[in-house]
Amino acid sequence: MVWIKFLACAFIIFLVGRKVARYGDIIATRTGLGGVWIGLILIAVLTSLPELFNGISAVTLVDAPDLTVGNILGANTFNFFNLAMLDITHRGGSILATASSTHRLTAWLSLVLVLVVGVSLLISQTLSPMALGWIGWYSLAIVAIYLFSIRKIFLVEKAVPQVEEGPEHEFSGPMYLYFAISAAVIIGAGIWLAMIGDEIAAATGWGESFVGSLFLALSTTLPEVTVSYAAIRIGATDMAIANMIGSNLFNITIIVVDDLLYMKGPILASVSESNLVTVLGVVLMTLIFIAGLRFRPRRFFRLNWWNASIAVLFLLVMYINFSLS
Repeated sequence: MVWIKFLACAFIIFLVGRKVARYGDIIATRTGLGGVWIGLILIAVLTSLPELFNGISAVTLVDAPDLTVGNILGANTFNFFNLAMLDITHRGGSILATASSTHRLTAWLSLVLVLVVGVSLLISQTLSPMALGWIGWYSLAIVAIYLFSIRKIFLVEKAVPQVEEGPEHEFSGPMYLYFAISAAVIIGAGIWLAMIGDEIAAATGWGESFVGSLFLALSTTLPEVTVSYAAIRIGATDMAIANMIGSNLFNITIIVVDDLLYMKGPILASVSESNLVTVLGVVLMTLIFIAGLRFRPRRFFRLNWWNASIAVLFLLVMYINFSLS
């Protein structure tokens, strides 16, 4: 029964996530912002709503901090894996061949955030909880780095002449109302998903970090997958990539929200050390992606070293997490 509920919740997120992404894309396009900025901030935040509200419900309703931290880090590995799959399935050559160099900056900044989480997690588990009241001081660092990152990327993107991507959107209905309704459904599905994840962990005996990094991450990244595949189909490659990398940047800030709501102490002191495996996987995937952007590798039978390496690394991280669970 729990698996039926999981599939139903995943299906709801998939369908409604497409709507959220579509309406958000329309709103963003009408502002005249560039594809990278649209994907990085507005679309990435919108498609990360399931991770956000899954995390809130995980720490407030089911008291399972491992579910949310595992979900956030697992979602970041899924986003890189999905980028690799996009590259493999894209018919017009590698998606990195014509991608904006701004993505490299975004990836470096997201790497800094992941390293802050990884180092803080290691210190919290071995030396000190790094407490600042009931939260960890790393939460302040994450917020500061994120705000610096989006400002830096905005300034860099603003200096680059913008090229309109994709077809012009036409929408005559009450767009903002539909957007609000879709977002509300995503919030409800995220809350339900956390409860289902707790049931899966209890029913199977698998660790919460593994359930979060695989099953919940798979479900909560469905909106990112949906909008990125749709963006690729209309030729908006930069928006597709920025959505995935921007989600990785924003996802780390969800830890701050969860840390504030988890009243039992700093959240990274209350999760499993196995999350460090996923952190390492995200770090390596980010470096591979940055190298791919730098050297723009050609594909051979739709494979190249960067998409193949990320796919193999993703499967390895999931296997190790399963073994540790």
